[in-house]
Amino acid sequence: MAWTEREQAVWNDVMNWEQRLADYEGNDFQYTYSKWLNRALMALPEETLESFFTQLDNVLFQIHSLLQSSQLQNEARERIIMSARVFNEEISSIQDLKKLKIDQVRYLNSQHSSRQRLYSLVQGGVTGTGGAVPLSTDLAAIAILNLRAVQITAMTYGYDPQQPFEMMASLKVFHAATLPERLKAEGWQELLMDLEERENPYFYNEQEYLTDPSWLEGTIKQFAKLFAITVFKNKKVSNLPIIGLAIGAGANYRLTKDITEFAAKYYQYRWLQEKKEAAE
Repeated sequence: MAWTEREQAVWNDVMNWEQRLADYEGNDFQYTYSKWLNRALMALPEETLESFFTQLDNVLFQIHSLLQSSQLQNEARERIIMSARVFNEEISSIQDLKKLKIDQVRYLNSQHSSRQRLYSLVQGGVTGTGGAVPLSTDLAAIAILNLRAVQITAMTYGYDPQQPFEMMASLKVFHAATLPERLKAEGWQELLMDLEERENPYFYNEQEYLTDPSWLEGTIKQFAKLFAITVFKNKKVSNLPIIGLAIGAGANYRLTKDITEFAAKYYQYRWLQEKKEAAE
């Protein structure tokens, strides 16, 4: 199938986005904050740090496995396939979505990503009420919502997260998308290197570590958000903690928006790269 002008236009858009990642320069505050965090972590015993990040990795893998086996995810898979049949009635599996045109899969992704952003907005608003349960479960809820958002993005572009390589790819996309802005270009390049080095799309044999000290910067920002909500939870208007609601909903929506946009660019890149190679 020939390489079309629309595919070239989307490819150019991905390349421009990639260049913006590479051109981003952090400010002095970000570098100072990063140095402070690294200094604090280096004061801990190496065995403690290794155990901590291993446990974080295990948590992410467990969340991924639970999501993939959940009824909610199976229903999302069926909705994606049914939506795709509007464009091609022969679609019967996630992999079949690669038969669609680039603007069709982008449209599907836009519809399903919007739903994930709405869920994140609502969850952030609930956390913003300042209740003990929402505050204590916020980090877990964020991880679940955004890992699911990455998985759904993968499926809308025809990549099934139930395959071992795609499982690891979706986890690494989540990791790269939640890195500090100045490090996202590096995370992006690592994702592309994985694509070049893979031998089989159905297997992934390497021992990989996802979390690291730099990734904790984003996690600490979430703690700062929870602290701000706690501070303002008693500042109410019409018996509602308006400031807390705005902080929680706004922060979570922005995070999910950034993650879904990063994931969309990654899967667009893969979709178009495969199409380009097939056309040559």
